Amino acid sequence: QVQLVESGGGLVQAGGFLRLSCAASGSIFSINVMGWYRQAPGKQRELVAAISNGGRTYYADSVKGRFTISRDNAKNTVYLQMNSLKPEDTAVYYCNAMINWARSGDYWGQGTQVTVSS
Repeated sequence: QVQLVESGGGLVQAGGFLRLSCAASGSIFSINVMGWYRQAPGKQRELVAAISNGGRTYYADSVKGRFTISRDNAKNTVYLQMNSLKPEDTAVYYCNAMINWARSGDYWGQGTQVTVSS
């Protein structure tokens, strides 16, 4: 079992920034890839960014150059630094213990709301 708890969401104006955190606990030794997903109203959940234990990263085209994913393995925490936020970034953001780079795993956090006003 893995428990994931996200924090750091909120309301911000366009052009602003937020930093999301995802604290992991439980059987985390088996987790290689951690991902941040988001789901906007009426849309499918999409992968925004992911990072491996070794620091390899992936970013969706829509956030490249604006978002940065990082992890602190000593703290079992993954971060998502979001800069130059746009109204279209508005969504509930979830972290996930991924099975591999292409597949999400069964463990999700509760989500944190990010709202970007224009």
